[in-house]
Amino acid sequence: MVSSKARGRWAALLLAVVTPVVAEFTLGNPPLRQAYLLLLWVPIYGAGAVLVRELVRRSGRGWGAILLLGVAYGIVEEGLALQALTSPTLYGVAGWAPRVLGLNSAYTELNLPYHAVFSVALPILLLDLVFPGLRRQPYLGRAGLVAAGVVFVLGAVLLRLTVTAVIDPGYQAPPAVVIGCLLAVALLAVIALRLNPRRPGPPPVAVGPPPRPVLVGGFGGVVVFGYLALLFPFGGAEHPAFTRGGWVPVPMVAAAVLAVAAGWLLGRWTRGRAWGDRHSLALASGALVAHTVFGVIANGETVADRLSLAALGVVMGGLLAILGRRARIDIDECAAGVK
Repeated sequence: MVSSKARGRWAALLLAVVTPVVAEFTLGNPPLRQAYLLLLWVPIYGAGAVLVRELVRRSGRGWGAILLLGVAYGIVEEGLALQALTSPTLYGVAGWAPRVLGLNSAYTELNLPYHAVFSVALPILLLDLVFPGLRRQPYLGRAGLVAAGVVFVLGAVLLRLTVTAVIDPGYQAPPAVVIGCLLAVALLAVIALRLNPRRPGPPPVAVGPPPRPVLVGGFGGVVVFGYLALLFPFGGAEHPAFTRGGWVPVPMVAAAVLAVAAGWLLGRWTRGRAWGDRHSLALASGALVAHTVFGVIANGETVADRLSLAALGVVMGGLLAILGRRARIDIDECAAGVK
């Protein structure tokens, strides 16, 4: 039998590898032919997701804390390491929409929630489903937690010294922006780990059952595809949702409304006792499939890139189906035990 500590270390390692694959490669950004970039991304993406999970599990908080720390992660990567939130030249994102307080507004609205979901929450959710016996506890001891934090910081520095030196040489965010990002990260961490409620108990009022898993999956897919399509210029567009001029804020507002409405619905559904692993897996599967479909449409530079991303999507779908079968078996065994 493998000890609990050993299983935790393996789970943490798998989380560190899965995270950049989910966040970057399943969107086709970059294409699979640049898989060597995993060497750059595992330190920041992987250690970042592990660090968030360890902090949240040790504090006894839930998914609200994970999402808040996911936004903090996005600020570290996009605001401090890449400095894409404020760069006037990187990726051309300064031209997507009006800059607000020096921030590339549409890019910021797109990427901070994106990182919270795809760089942190979804990988953690998938590993909770793979290792259900460990979902309520940390994977690592105190030394592992410290190591994850050190690797995360070094990963951010590595990203700053390598990627930005090539694609955005010479740009340095103003000191006020750097200080603002650090303060925002600290504030989010305090809210997530100190002020945010611990795992919620039963709701104070009756909550109806969530939709069937297949409908939850469809919901996740529609929300993710819609959010990306509203904010990410593709198909020759230079602004969100093919808008121009004064119409540019419209898809930005629509994306914000979509995100808030989706969060409100998920908050209600997940608080009820009827929400289970099959619902969680369906939600993750719908989001991931829609994410990859959007990548095939928007990110493929060549036919080969699109085909390789589609093939990755098929493999991903197969793995999710295997995980779904395992979840059904676990539920059936639990029901049989109750009887």
